[in-house]
Formats: sequence, structure tokens, C-alpha cells
Amino acid sequence: MKKPSLIIGKKQIIMTCLTLMLAVAVYINYAASPDLMSDKKNKTIKNQSETVNYGQTEFVNAAAETAAGDYFAQARLDKMNDRDEAVQTLQSIIGGGDITENEMVVNALDAVEVSKLIESEGTIESLVKAQGFQDCVAYLDGETAKVVVKTEGLDKAQAASIKEIILGETEVPAENIRIFEVK
Repeated sequence: MKKPSLIIGKKQIIMTCLTLMLAVAVYINYAASPDLMSDKKNKTIKNQSETVNYGQTEFVNAAAETAAGDYFAQARLDKMNDRDEAVQTLQSIIGGGDITENEMVVNALDAVEVSKLIESEGTIESLVKAQGFQDCVAYLDGETAKVVVKTEGLDKAQAASIKEIILGETEVPAENIRIFEVK
């Protein structure tokens, strides 16, 4: 009778590594998202108020500051949803069907790239906010970098400092960096 082999193959190691990387990427995305952390604040505010009507609009003609705040909240939500979809797609590709070892390696590299981009975006947003900007959202795709900042006026020195932060965190060429201002 032949003994069962307990040797772990390359495919099992790659699958385990990819699963761990995706889990880390999702955790980083969850931990770095201020929208998820603000749920505690919303619960406190909800407890203090008498009645909350979610179907009614409180501000009909919202001020520019409210519109900018809504933009950043929506941008973070959209970015998080896009990243979650990318992670789910990679998980389904990795876990499903008959794929070759080369395809599995390519998928593993894609998963690593997504997790690096998520981490870099969070770092860039934190560093830009540390420069004194009210809010910031960064978008990276490996070839380009787009940063949206909330400010009353962006001068050349501030734009240069944002560009330096991006160049320090990524390998994106300076000509592919775009900085947008939301007032």
C-alpha cells in the first residue's frame, strides 16, 4: 500500500500566498478607509438626535463645502468598490477552473500589484493631509497618478510638494502626475 504524500506542491503554496496577499489588501483597504471609521461618529450623532428621516433631503441648496465633502466621500466609496471588485475578480480567477502555472503566476503578480497600489494610495493621502490640506483622494494605476485635494487655492509650491510625495511613493513618471483641486 502506498503512503499518501504530505508534500505541498507549488500550486498550493502559490494559492496560499495569493489568498494571504488578498486578505492583507482587503484589511489595509478597510483599515485605511476613514468612511468606515466614521460609522462610530454617525451612530453617536444618531443617538443624540430625536428623529432621522433617511428619505428626506436636509439641504436643498447645499454650500460648496458640503458638495466638496460629498465628493470626497463618494470618491472614496467608489474607489473602495472598484478595488473590492478587482480583488473578487482575482480571487475567482485564482480559485476557479483549470489554469496553468504561468497564468497563476501572472494572477499572483496582479494581486501583489493591486495591494501595493492600495497601500501607496493610503500613504499618499495621509502625507498630503499632513501637509495641511483639508482632504485628499489619490488614484494610482501603475502608470499614472491622480490626486484630488480640497483647498481654497493651490499654489505652485503646494503642487510641487504633492508631486514630491507621489514621486517618493511611486515609480510614476512626473509627466503622468495630475493634481486636481476641489474647493
